[in-house]
Amino acid sequence: MDPEPTVIIPYRDGPLVVRGPVRLVDQDGREIEVDRRTIALCRCGRSRLRPFCDGTHKLTRFSAPSEAEDRSSATQRPAS
Repeated sequence: MDPEPTVIIPYRDGPLVVRGPVRLVDQDGREIEVDRRTIALCRCGRSRLRPFCDGTHKLTRFSAPSEAEDRSSATQRPAS
């Protein structure tokens, strides 16, 4: 049987919710303990529990879409 895939859901104006098995490390490669199968990762940068969400985005009126941005209309950089 195939292992359960990890699913990441960007919630509108909220965190990234991660469901499934995941290994979380900081930028130096040190493991960040994850003791549950569903976690919420901060997107607003204001959580006191970073990298985890503590709901502060609601107080700061953080705004971010839940859907992917349309990259087809993005301006392209000139070739160097």
